[in-house]
Amino acid sequence: MVMRSPLDDNDTARTAWARYRRLMWGMAIVSLVAVAVALLYLRWSMGDALTIHMIIATAAGVGLSVLLGAALMGLVFLSSGSGHDEAIDDPLKDDPDLNP
Repeated sequence: MVMRSPLDDNDTARTAWARYRRLMWGMAIVSLVAVAVALLYLRWSMGDALTIHMIIATAAGVGLSVLLGAALMGLVFLSSGSGHDEAIDDPLKDDPDLNP
């Protein structure tokens, strides 16, 4: 028997995805703050040796790393918080080799 995911319900899915979007907007702000802090630190520690290429690389590296981590963790929270994780049928739950 195939169990239905709570995300198959439009209201539940809409609520879950709205929460995910709010999380991502908040993390976009956190990402911008992290980029600013990283650039300020580099400016303080390097002085005039800070080039435009280093600024671009730092902004992209720090900003995208924070956003990628937030996106992946947000999807884990969405899946768990909506009940989607409990709706799966585990074909290996009765396997004695995996469940001693």
